[in-house]
Amino acid sequence: MTSRVRGESSNYTNPCLTMHQPWASLLVYGIKRIEGRSWPSPITGRLWIHAAGKVPDPETIKAMEDFYKQIYALDGVTDLKFPEHYPVSKLLGCVEVVGCVKGEELASWEDVPQGVRLESLTAFCWLCEQPQKLVVPFEMRGYQGVYNLERKFLEGARRGLKSVEAPLAVKFPLPDPRNPLSLKPGSLVNGLKKGSNKSKTDEGSSPTLKAAIEGARAAATQFSKKPNGPHSFQNR
Repeated sequence: MTSRVRGESSNYTNPCLTMHQPWASLLVYGIKRIEGRSWPSPITGRLWIHAAGKVPDPETIKAMEDFYKQIYALDGVTDLKFPEHYPVSKLLGCVEVVGCVKGEELASWEDVPQGVRLESLTAFCWLCEQPQKLVVPFEMRGYQGVYNLERKFLEGARRGLKSVEAPLAVKFPLPDPRNPLSLKPGSLVNGLKKGSNKSKTDEGSSPTLKAAIEGARAAATQFSKKPNGPHSFQNR
């Protein structure tokens, strides 16, 4: 039986997270760098990404693609290539979770690109690097929260991975590279200016950028009535 555990636990051997589309594919394609949740990441290291069964509507896909076009443009990237398809009920690939910080910390973290800071739309931000996608995604059932990928899928998933060339790869600076858990909520507080809880880019953003941010927020609210549901910007 698949183990499903929330919170800090030693039971995570091959952690997996089910997410709604289009957020799931955007993450394994390296476009999305932050996985936002209302709860802190219980793991660091490889996290398998599974797409939930809900087919995304065209308006949601457009809202999220517009959001990423706008925030990447701030860092000089104007030729984003989005996934051609957003498959559902399939294991898509994996990312490396290198840490987790609070949304207000990420928004004020000047050591990361402007666009990354604008992904701070939730209480907790899981910092994701090294995206890899499955050459052939395969069908499987997902669960709520972080759970262990079933062993019957694991070997094939490992063999089928292909590294992804992210549009703007981010290497999050760790406070203590000897301790992979050193980048956790509250770890950046001492390095931030007092009272600073907002991205400088956001304060002077253009109407187009503001509209894209609001569109991304609105796209996520369709899941807000499911407090434990698997999705991206909101999981409250």
